[in-house]
Amino acid sequence: MLPAFARPAASATTPAAPAPPRRMFGICNNLGLLPEGFFPQTPGPDYPLSPYLERLREHRRDFTVFSGVSHPNVDGGHPSDVSFLTAAPHPAGSSFRNTISLDQFIAERIGSLTRFPSLTLAVNSGRSSLSWTGGGVGIPPEEKASEVFRQLFVQGTPEEVAAQIRSLDTGRSILDTVAGQARELQRDLGPRDRSRLDQYFTSVRDLEHRLHESRGWESKPKPIVDAAPPQDPASPAQYMAKVKVMYDLVRLAFETDSVRAVTLLLNSVGTPVVEIAGETITDGYHNLSHHGQDPDKLAQLKTLDDWHLKLLAGLFHDLKAAKEGDGHLLDRTMVLYGSNLGDANAHSTNNLPVLFAGGGFRHGQHLAFDRQNNYPLPNLFVSMLQRLGIEETKFASSTGTLRGLEFA
Repeated sequence: MLPAFARPAASATTPAAPAPPRRMFGICNNLGLLPEGFFPQTPGPDYPLSPYLERLREHRRDFTVFSGVSHPNVDGGHPSDVSFLTAAPHPAGSSFRNTISLDQFIAERIGSLTRFPSLTLAVNSGRSSLSWTGGGVGIPPEEKASEVFRQLFVQGTPEEVAAQIRSLDTGRSILDTVAGQARELQRDLGPRDRSRLDQYFTSVRDLEHRLHESRGWESKPKPIVDAAPPQDPASPAQYMAKVKVMYDLVRLAFETDSVRAVTLLLNSVGTPVVEIAGETITDGYHNLSHHGQDPDKLAQLKTLDDWHLKLLAGLFHDLKAAKEGDGHLLDRTMVLYGSNLGDANAHSTNNLPVLFAGGGFRHGQHLAFDRQNNYPLPNLFVSMLQRLGIEETKFASSTGTLRGLEFA
C-alpha cells in the first residue's frame, strides 16, 4: 500500500469510510491482434481459452472477451483509431469531425474530483490521440512517463507553486480577452461560421473550467509514492518496454486517486522493427501486419501479439496486488483493451478484438455476437458510464447497455 493511502483503524464512533472510487483505463493497439489467435471458438462462461488468452489464464474470471462487436459506420482502415473511444462515423471522410471521447465525457462529469481530470498517454504516437473534446479537438498525448510522473508526484518548491498559479491566472485572462474579441466578430458572421465560433466558445469555457480546477489543486500537496521516477526508453524500437512503463505509471496514478479516466494509444503503425530480448524481429510492425499469410511474417507478428497479452497479464496482476478497501484496484478499475481494426491485413474495422476487465462486473465469459452483422461496441461505453455512477442511456451510436454484461 502507498503511504498516502494509510489510514487509522476505524473505531465504533468513526463514520463509515466512503466507497473506493471507480475508474476507467482505455487502451487501443491500432494494429490489433491476429483474429485466429485472439477469438475463442465457443461462447459462454466455460469457453476454452484461445492461444492468446492463455496468457491471461490466471485472470480469466476477471475479464470478459467479446466477438462480433464494432462501431457502426466507423470505417476507413487506419484512420479509424481516432474513433476508437468516440465512435464518430467515417473518420477517413473529407468532412469528418470527431466527437467527444469516452474519457473526456467522464472527465467533464467527475474530473474535478481528482488532481487531473484525465490523462492522455501514448506510445510512439506521432501525436495521434484517443482523447477528443466535445468540440472535436484532439488532446495531444503525453509520451514521456517521466514527465507525467513529475506532474503527478513531484512537489514543487513554494516559489514554483506560486509561479504555476500565476501562469494559470494569466492563461485565464488571455482566454477572457480572446473570447471577448471573438464575440465582437460574431455579429458579422454567417450561420456556418457562427456554428464554428459556438464550438470555439464551448472549448474556451471547458478550458476555463479546467484552469480554475487546476488552480485549486496546485496549492494541495501531491501524494507520496514509494516508487522511483520511471526511465523513458530512448528508442521507438523499445516498444514493449515503453508499454510496460506506461502500465506501471497508470497503476500508480489510480492507486493514489490522482485521476479516474486514462487513455493509452499503442501506435503500432508508427513503430519500427521492435527490439525484444531473445526474439528475432526483422521487419517493421506495420509491414508485419500486412502479412499476406506469409509464414515468417505471421510468426513474428504472433510474437508481438503474445507480448501484448503478456504485458496485459502483468497489468492485471499488479492491479490485483494493490489492495483497496475490502478488495483490490482491479475490482474498481475498468480496463478496456482492444483495437480499431478487426484485421489489419485487410484494413477491416469489423469484428474488433476487445476484452474488458475489472470494474465491478461479472466476468469470466465470452460474449459472442454476430460476426457478420456486428453488435454496437458503444453499448459497452454506456454500461461503463453507468458503473461510474453517470446516469446516461446513450453514447454515440449506442442502442442501450451491453447485453449480457452485468454488474457484480
